[in-house]
Order: sequence, then structure tokens, then C-alpha cells
Amino acid sequence: MNKFFYHHQISSSQLFRLLRNGEVKLAGNRKLKIYGRLDCSSGKRMKANNRVFFSSADEALAMGYRPCGHCMKEAYEKWKKEYGPRRHKDTKFH
Repeated sequence: MNKFFYHHQISSSQLFRLLRNGEVKLAGNRKLKIYGRLDCSSGKRMKANNRVFFSSADEALAMGYRPCGHCMKEAYEKWKKEYGPRRHKDTKFH
């Protein structure tokens, strides 16, 4: 699986099959552009319409998502050091 998909695009049985086969490893919030582990308490609270699934962190990063600061602290700190300042540098505050 090399493309993400929305939770509402598949049935529960399809999702369980993908999880069982190890094809889905991470979930993300399409509005916030944040991804994390499937067992993350923050991720479990999001609406299904906002949930997307990824097969890898590389896939999520390539789609413009950042790691969750709750369940993926180490990856988030690495992302923040590498990409965070550039993102905020271009932001203009009024």
C-alpha cells in the first residue's frame, strides 16, 4: 500500500483486514496534518471523517503530515528541529 486513504472510504471489514495484514501502521488527522500510532489517545478522539491511514512514517511525511507530539515524541522533536523553524519562518504575524 503506497497511498493513504480516508477512514470513511472503506468498510470496517476492509480496515480490519488491512490492520491484520500489517498494511496500516499509522493514522493521521487530515485537517491538522498530524500522524501517530494507532493506539494514540489523541488519535482515537478524532472524527472518522478526518482520519487517514498510512503504511509508514515516510509515507505520512511525504504527504505533508508531521509526527504527533503525544505518542511519537522522539519523531516529533526530530521533525521540529528539521522542519519546524522553516515552516514558522515563512509565517507572517500581524
